[in-house]
Amino acid sequence: MADSSADTSAVPRNVDDVQEVTPWEVHAGEKGIDYQRLIEKFGSQRIDPSLLERIERLTKQTPHRFLRRGIFFSHRDMQQVLDNYETNKPFYLYTGRGPSSEAMHLGHLVPFIFTKHLQDVFDVPLVIQMTDDEKFLWKDLTLEEAHRLAYENAKDIIACGFDINKTFIFSDLDYMAQEPQFYRNVLRVRKCVTFNQVKGIFGLTDSDSTGKIAFPAVQAVPSFSNTFPQIFGDRADVFCLIPCAIDQDPYFRMTRDVAPRLGYLKPALIHSTFFPGLQGPKGKMSASDPNSSIFLTDAVDQITAKIQKHAFSGGRDSLEEHRKHGGDTTVDVSYQYLTFFLDDDEKLAQIKEDYESGRMLTGELKQLLCDVLQQLVREHQERRKTVTDEMVQQFMTPRSLNFDAGHK
Repeated sequence: MADSSADTSAVPRNVDDVQEVTPWEVHAGEKGIDYQRLIEKFGSQRIDPSLLERIERLTKQTPHRFLRRGIFFSHRDMQQVLDNYETNKPFYLYTGRGPSSEAMHLGHLVPFIFTKHLQDVFDVPLVIQMTDDEKFLWKDLTLEEAHRLAYENAKDIIACGFDINKTFIFSDLDYMAQEPQFYRNVLRVRKCVTFNQVKGIFGLTDSDSTGKIAFPAVQAVPSFSNTFPQIFGDRADVFCLIPCAIDQDPYFRMTRDVAPRLGYLKPALIHSTFFPGLQGPKGKMSASDPNSSIFLTDAVDQITAKIQKHAFSGGRDSLEEHRKHGGDTTVDVSYQYLTFFLDDDEKLAQIKEDYESGRMLTGELKQLLCDVLQQLVREHQERRKTVTDEMVQQFMTPRSLNFDAGHK
């Protein structure tokens, strides 16, 4: 495929250096995820200072901390997105959530925090796909439970503050029945992709269900604007930007390969790193392991207990050694979490200097994180309480959005 992974078979690796990244499994080597290797393997581009400068110049705003700190670090065709914005040509945002659990964790918030920022600075419409059908196929869930979880998770997404006049959230199970163009585009993609291609891209095998083999087309088609005629009419020329974690890239490499054959535009992507689990920076958090995650439903005392007991430390074995040699921020989870959620660059730099010099102890660093996360989760919980079933229904009803068509 045109955008498929590069061949890395010639690069010698030892067992501890092995990493595997798919949309469903992330396994890191001993040193954590090697993101440069993923860029080379997937064929994307690193976000460089010139791209950040252009974003700042066009939006007249300081780039989001996720961009400044390399949390969103890789892209496909982001320059074209900026070309569209600069020339008043329309584009829209597309992201999603696989609703497999009642409570979302902090790692799930990352793409939505960033997507809200993009919606605000670029003033564009957004579609959010709830892949309840995917979770039915991959998890031990009934259709009814997967569908219910989509609506529950939608409340947490709405609590992030998205503009109801510019945001459409949809359950695959619902929207497939409501909008014929969705299924028609799914069929168009499926006709272009062979069984062997799906197995090669996604690591599926002959023993996987036909539902899993067929699913990738469902995640592909929200990249095409005419999948949403209530928003874009019959236009297939509205460009799409997808903020997502890099493990979702295989879906869109497939999509970008298929799009020109259907007369559609290739979607652009901007990729994030993984939010590490509490026990160490080797992968992403897991909703199935309560001690690897801070959940959006956690109480203040639960947040404190999890951080104090489970957050992996980069501190030294003794107070004397720590004061002499300092802590290691490259592996310290409390510091890593602050890079995601502490907006003040100067304060973060001071924390880094103090911890690495030994002036700050691990307990002090963990307490700083507790303070930041307790406030973040408490505020999110307060906003979520205001999200009613009626609001969810409004967000999830197919309808026109405030959409500036720009120049054709």
